[in-house]
Amino acid sequence: MTNPVALDNVLHQDLRVAFRHGAEFGDAANQILIFPTEFEAVQREFPILFREAEGEGLQAVALTGFDLDENLFFDGERWTSRYVPALQQRGPFSIGIPADGLDSDEGPTVHVDLDDSRVGTEAGELLFLPQGGASRYLEHVSRVLGRIHGGIGAAAPVYALFQEMGLLESNVIEVTLHDEQRYRIDGFQMLSHDRLAALAPEAIERLHRANVLGLAYLVAASLGNISALIERKNAGTAR
Repeated sequence: MTNPVALDNVLHQDLRVAFRHGAEFGDAANQILIFPTEFEAVQREFPILFREAEGEGLQAVALTGFDLDENLFFDGERWTSRYVPALQQRGPFSIGIPADGLDSDEGPTVHVDLDDSRVGTEAGELLFLPQGGASRYLEHVSRVLGRIHGGIGAAAPVYALFQEMGLLESNVIEVTLHDEQRYRIDGFQMLSHDRLAALAPEAIERLHRANVLGLAYLVAASLGNISALIERKNAGTAR
């Protein structure tokens, strides 16, 4: 059960939230949902793949492990990567969108789940300053939520253009570790570097005008991180 409420600098003046991660918060998953607004940061660390989600359409994910519930960038308490996907950075916070019929000038608001175990802890970070302004932690959360909000809006048209241009292809990742353990990862689509390189000039121009060309190159480059993922897995099995 969750209990999200809109943050209020009067009602929640003394509210503290612990900045921590854990398997119970979804950090120990081998694929993390991501958005186009974070592709630049994600591609430096993780392979970016695409999957069809029932009722949701095409989604982008960062591959973080080979076994189910395995995140090779998470040690049980903290992420060891330089970047943490936005959905895992946001903690117990979410975006509140005004319902139809309300004041159209009212934009998205920050909500916090009061039933989350990280909320209300004495060791947590204050969300508001004594004068009522947002703390640095809350400012960080607001930026993360903005990235998510923008990414949700951008995802469908970006992925549709990838598909229309024929850049995505179903592929299988086959991995053999140094202990001969084998993995076969299928059910995903990848953005083909070869298909991207073979695009006609007019197609390149269209992607550029839609501000999608750079994203395509980022996604294609991210697949080089599969080898780094294998190295992390090998290092773990060698212990």
